Amino acid sequence: MTPPPSTEAQAGAHADAETGVGTGRAACHHGEILQGVSLDEHGRRRAGLVTLPMPSLGTRAEFVRRPGTEDITVTPADRTKALRAATYAMAECATQRQMPLRGGELRLSGNIPVGLGMGSSSSDVIAAVRAVADAFGVRLAPEAVARLAVRAERASDPLMLDGRPLLFAQREGRVLEELGAALPPALVVGCALGGGRPVDTLALSTRAYDTEDVRAYEKLRALLRRAVATADPTLLGRVATESARRGQRVLAHEEFGELVAIANRVGAVGVQVAHSGNVAGLLFDPAAPDLRGRIGRCSRALSAAGIPATYTFGTAAHTVPPFLIPSPNPSPNPLTSEEPLHGHAHGGSGRAHNGSDRPPRPDTCRRPAHLPAL
Repeated sequence: MTPPPSTEAQAGAHADAETGVGTGRAACHHGEILQGVSLDEHGRRRAGLVTLPMPSLGTRAEFVRRPGTEDITVTPADRTKALRAATYAMAECATQRQMPLRGGELRLSGNIPVGLGMGSSSSDVIAAVRAVADAFGVRLAPEAVARLAVRAERASDPLMLDGRPLLFAQREGRVLEELGAALPPALVVGCALGGGRPVDTLALSTRAYDTEDVRAYEKLRALLRRAVATADPTLLGRVATESARRGQRVLAHEEFGELVAIANRVGAVGVQVAHSGNVAGLLFDPAAPDLRGRIGRCSRALSAAGIPATYTFGTAAHTVPPFLIPSPNPSPNPLTSEEPLHGHAHGGSGRAHNGSDRPPRPDTCRRPAHLPAL
């Protein structure tokens, strides 16, 4: 089942007919709630994941048509995946317009940390596709964007579907199951494992799933479905913790045991860890008593364990109490802002990826990893 196109997915379709300038945006995520193997509608095994959306960070792309050239250039020059995606998007637009299209210039800006498992390259790719389509006045459905994104980077996060809880086959670019309208309300205290170092996912061993894995992940899938249906943050935490525990078989985090112990001590409902990076989070029920005290104890415990705290955010805007929302301008570091992606903070003046997510491949090797302090 394919969700209908959303306003964000279309990026406005407002290209100027005279200048041929189009824009596109895409948010990031904070790793996964669930990732493993799932069964599709025919009972076949499929790699699938459910991401934890984080719309406050993202990529903004601008594509300027250049009728006099056949080439596409990209700024910054190391964004090879986005460049590839822009090329594929132009071919798609040419097919839909039934006319040859010329080259242009793709410009990317944003604030997603690179190499930590937050979907920076997927955000780049999706924003680029949206910008090219916008420049040529073509409206691409989310499934078309997903297909182009997978073609450009081999596997893609479901950021083109704008944050709805979906079980997504990342290597195929299709939805395996729509889990509901929204994740249960939860507050996330983010942190960085492994000293915040980038992870080269290409160097990780390939996980082979057996029958026991299939049974376990199908149970987690059913539990997550129930958590969404009942808006239960406790069930959400159980799913995230068990998925993270099973993910340890591939990306073993030395701090994982301590992270779970801290969650138990401070009254969190669970932990959530990126399956392809070092970003992690402790999940709290926003309706829990003494939430302020729990968050304070959590921050102190993380600091004592040498695990730097990073972002505090919610699965929905209303789940973050006012006393936990960072100041909109606490420091010159743009990554500390919690402004939504469609706000002015993500206009044309942002510096592209001042931080870290995705392994150091050709399009990320010159982008430093960085996460701000909470």
